[in-house]
Amino acid sequence: MDPFGSVGSLEELAALVSRRAPLYVRFSAGPDADATETSVDHESGCELPGLSVNPLVPEPWFDRPAVHWVARQLVQYAHLDEPDRFAWVLAGDEVGRGPDCEPLVAGVEPVARVPEEVVREAHRLYEDVFDVGDDGR
Repeated sequence: MDPFGSVGSLEELAALVSRRAPLYVRFSAGPDADATETSVDHESGCELPGLSVNPLVPEPWFDRPAVHWVARQLVQYAHLDEPDRFAWVLAGDEVGRGPDCEPLVAGVEPVARVPEEVVREAHRLYEDVFDVGDDGR
């Protein structure tokens, strides 16, 4: 059992985000491994002032269901879901932006683990409701 619980579905994660904003998702070995609350820019070697995360709260311009945003955000970094890494939801204070303009968060509070089946659900929804790969050209 995870000490900070888990979500059972993409809808459950979207509901959690609507009740408790702002929340973020991170793919890593988990909160214990990230206890230093810093990430590293692998290209420059610079230590960042917080953990690289993806925001789960939809932007004001996003006029689709919140669950679509949450699915998209999970999918953006799902390639980082390796055997020793998993998706987890956290709260914290934004302290800057990383090299990909992603939020950097400190004062981290683990909220929930996102099981692999929920990440797979996010992939299915993402492919169903978005024009995947359309970059506007």
